[in-house]
Amino acid sequence: MAETHWYNQTRVMEFVLIGFKTLPEQQHLLLGVFFTIYLVTMAGNILIASVVLANPHLHRPMYFFLANLSFLETCYTSTVLPRILASFINDYHGISFNGCFIQFYFFAFLAAAESYLFSVMSYDRYVAVCKPLYYVTLMNSKLCVQLLIASWMIGIIASAFTTFFASQLNYCGPNEIDHFFCDYAPLLMLSCSDTQQTETVMTVLGSACTLPPLLFTLASYVCIIITILRIPSNSGRGKAFSTCSSHLLVVSVFYGSLIIVYISPKTKEMRDLNKVFSVFYTILTPMINPFIYTLRNREFKEAVRKTMAKCLSSSRIHETNAKQ
Repeated sequence: MAETHWYNQTRVMEFVLIGFKTLPEQQHLLLGVFFTIYLVTMAGNILIASVVLANPHLHRPMYFFLANLSFLETCYTSTVLPRILASFINDYHGISFNGCFIQFYFFAFLAAAESYLFSVMSYDRYVAVCKPLYYVTLMNSKLCVQLLIASWMIGIIASAFTTFFASQLNYCGPNEIDHFFCDYAPLLMLSCSDTQQTETVMTVLGSACTLPPLLFTLASYVCIIITILRIPSNSGRGKAFSTCSSHLLVVSVFYGSLIIVYISPKTKEMRDLNKVFSVFYTILTPMINPFIYTLRNREFKEAVRKTMAKCLSSSRIHETNAKQ
């Protein structure tokens, strides 16, 4: 959809997300798969946040950050998946100009916040393993809240700049975005303006949102691994490593996918491959994170069991009172 201007150009008023439109025979299968993924993602992350809130003994830094990560990933997934599901149902792949940049803003903001939140969680594990005697003093409630707010504010401010610069470009057509959501690289390819300045700004801000937290996370884990290797007993090393192995796995998948998607060459073959890796960090990672963080965590599993038992008990009491 386009609007004609006096200078004989057209301004795009709507974009078309090609996404998985190139697989017409698989639409029903993909609808079922992505709907299941969305349900599991929402259920898993809401469960984690709810259990942490409901159990006072889990009100500690590690679980505080985990609950916030779960909330963030619930929002993160909801910026992308509902629109994908709607396109499968009504076979309409269009998104308005404003709608596209709103999605772009929230996706960029949440991705940047998650990147810094991962580094904060790495610091928490560093203090727990390398400075256990100072853990309670260093990771106090005030610092935890400040670190969390800083993560969100960096995402909010950085994404505001990137969205503003990208939205000020002229989009004269074509209007088909070769992706399943509004991401900056496919958007810039559609612009009929000189995008060099915008690309520079986005590269600088994108690097600021990924490289510092990535390097900080790597440095934290180097210190953690060195400390663990110095522990004399095998059981002690195993116990220390188990406290951070889940986070290390999640961080590896997240940053690995980001690096492949945003640093790899932008050839036609790589664009198709990038879609696959984009599915990893936008859709699959938020789904598997609850399982990775909780399956090996006995304390959390026990808290889930107690919470479920409490809910069932309350339900039975309510039903008994209702019958009386």
